[in-house]
Amino acid sequence: MPDDTVTWRELLAESSAALGDRNHARWMCEVASGLDGDELVAALDEPVTLAMVAHLDAMLARRKAGEPLQYVLGRWQFRRLDLMVDRRVLIPRPETEWVCQTALDLARTMTPPLVAADLGTGSGAIGLSLAAELPLGSVHVWLTDVSTDALAVATANLAGLGRNGAHVRVATGSWFEALPAELRGTLDLVVANPPYIADDDPAVDRAVIDWEPHGALFAGDDGLRDIRTIAAAAPAWLRPGGWLVLEIGSGQGPDVRRLLSAAGLTDVDVRPDLAGHDRVAIARSMVGKAAQSSISDQ
Repeated sequence: MPDDTVTWRELLAESSAALGDRNHARWMCEVASGLDGDELVAALDEPVTLAMVAHLDAMLARRKAGEPLQYVLGRWQFRRLDLMVDRRVLIPRPETEWVCQTALDLARTMTPPLVAADLGTGSGAIGLSLAAELPLGSVHVWLTDVSTDALAVATANLAGLGRNGAHVRVATGSWFEALPAELRGTLDLVVANPPYIADDDPAVDRAVIDWEPHGALFAGDDGLRDIRTIAAAAPAWLRPGGWLVLEIGSGQGPDVRRLLSAAGLTDVDVRPDLAGHDRVAIARSMVGKAAQSSISDQ
């Protein structure tokens, strides 16, 4: 790289040529400069410090080595949130935004205040979006994860939520086990993006295997291990009429339907993503006499 008389305009051009992608280069320049969008445009002809050049050089080297862009940047957009992300958590994906939208739509049909849990939260993307997009004070959100590393990332993202984060709590543990016992039978909404990839799935992208946390990806021989666990426990934790929302893998719809129905949940539905693949499974806890009948039969 040139000395400290170089401008951002020159660095942007060099980075674009090196990466073959002007957008990626611009995002890296934004991170290295601390300037976003129009701020960087306004500063294109200003000189760059040596520290900024070094930061950009390091990001370019990481990207060329195959590290995913999101980890290189250390941040990624998820709906309205600008999330911190690194190798401790999965990269937020558009499919999960679709899952989050389903959860938000269901939440808006309920009478507030709501109690919601985002199980296996990772970066906090889904749970924090619930807190950010639903009316202030209308929802109490629990973020849980068995990984303390992941919860450290979620907690950092929670700190950036401002007033909307006042009713968000973080708890360590596996799925429902992380939650306080007094929440049993009270949850209005449970949402999770659990691991759902079969251990030997040959279709998994090499970059995913090399860089993203395996504990958040793989779920046994059929990819359903964690979905089974969540489905079996959900009726005891949801209030009557409460909803469960799961992200699932393409082609898992029929199996997930059976698991949710076998657990005693009702109104089971599997919805496709924008590409037409199975992506969102929803189910509801029994209400009224149906719930009482189910309990008496046990």
